Amino acid sequence: MFSAADLPDTIPVFPLPGALLLPRARLPLHIFEPRYLAMLDDVLKTSHRLIGMIQPCAGPKGKTRLHSIGCAGRVTAFSETEDGRYMVTLTGICRYRVSEEVEGFAPYRKCNVNWQGFDRDLGVTERDSCLDRSRFLTLLKRYFVAENLKTDWESLCQADDELLVNSLSMLCPFEPEDKQALLEAPSLVTRRETLVTLLEFAMRGGSGEEVMQ
Repeated sequence: MFSAADLPDTIPVFPLPGALLLPRARLPLHIFEPRYLAMLDDVLKTSHRLIGMIQPCAGPKGKTRLHSIGCAGRVTAFSETEDGRYMVTLTGICRYRVSEEVEGFAPYRKCNVNWQGFDRDLGVTERDSCLDRSRFLTLLKRYFVAENLKTDWESLCQADDELLVNSLSMLCPFEPEDKQALLEAPSLVTRRETLVTLLEFAMRGGSGEEVMQ
């Protein structure tokens, strides 16, 4: 368990469009680019083993900038393939706000970060007392049929509130800006509300069809 005092001021960041990591959730990554192989080698030498996942976005003059908020994950599992690639699992620890990007000689990007304002990420698993599971799962099944997606419904039905909402937020094929909105939701309740809005918008498909409220 991390405390605020354990979190470093500077972390390497991995800008990956559409990849969402949330606190206490797990994100599998396939790392093969030389710069990120170097990043992983360096991270594994640290005591915290943190990598900051973050969404890139278009900046001025075609440059790629970073969103202001990301989520740091600890490397909790990794294996190396015969051809030198890594299969990695990150476990979400805490969201952060980028203070500034650090210039240096590393081939990957680093940022000075601020962890303030994300205290609940380091706390206990969140509950959503307003979640109507029956209505939520009905909407979800319609969305999965419309998008031709498959899942383990038994596991979904048995998942606790946080695992259910966060797993769907990470796995559903939303646009990167929508993923960012899910990341920045201040609580599990607001994340679930954002998720429902995105599911309903996808279900409408621009046709004006009524959906569940």
